[in-house]
Amino acid sequence: MRRRTGLAVAGAAALVWGEWLNRRWSRALVGDTESGDTEGAGASSAVVVLGYRNSRATVNVVNRWRVRAGIRSVTTPDGGHGTRVIFSGGTTGDGPTEARLMADYARSALGFDGPVLLEDRSTTTWENITNVIPLIEDVDRIKIVSQPAHALKARAYLRRQRPDLAERLVRADDYRPGEWIVLKPLLALYGLWTLRALRPWERQPGA
Repeated sequence: MRRRTGLAVAGAAALVWGEWLNRRWSRALVGDTESGDTEGAGASSAVVVLGYRNSRATVNVVNRWRVRAGIRSVTTPDGGHGTRVIFSGGTTGDGPTEARLMADYARSALGFDGPVLLEDRSTTTWENITNVIPLIEDVDRIKIVSQPAHALKARAYLRRQRPDLAERLVRADDYRPGEWIVLKPLLALYGLWTLRALRPWERQPGA
């Protein structure tokens, strides 16, 4: 009985830890504007959705979730027509690029009909940021969408490459309490590993 209780407590603690760390990452290196707020009058914005290892001819489950998170991060009153959505990702196989697969999914499965741009050459996160910079230079707000640790890494890369554009970063809607809850401890562990090369201030909320 004690062993089962101990395992239950440990499991609950792991879930809480995973939620806390993913929430913390989702709020790091962004401005004060909340993702749920209506965009200010006259403000332009871009939502950058990063692709994930799509070697097949159909969009994978991770990229489907990222597209959904990207579309729900579009918060303009006109349903997205004032916000450009940029899908970023090249090809990792013989099929279409990640950017193309994600864009097609957004149109066909989610019915998104707002402005879409494709960045279809990148194969690394650093390249994602390098290659989307020309597509986001003229907007007032920038949201980067992925799993929270990966999005934080991309925001840190934008700070390194273009600090002026990084000042325009705001939160995306890529973290929600309870979403992927069972996997969040694993995502947190993987996130700690993938963020290990970042400078300490790049990992901290409000840095």
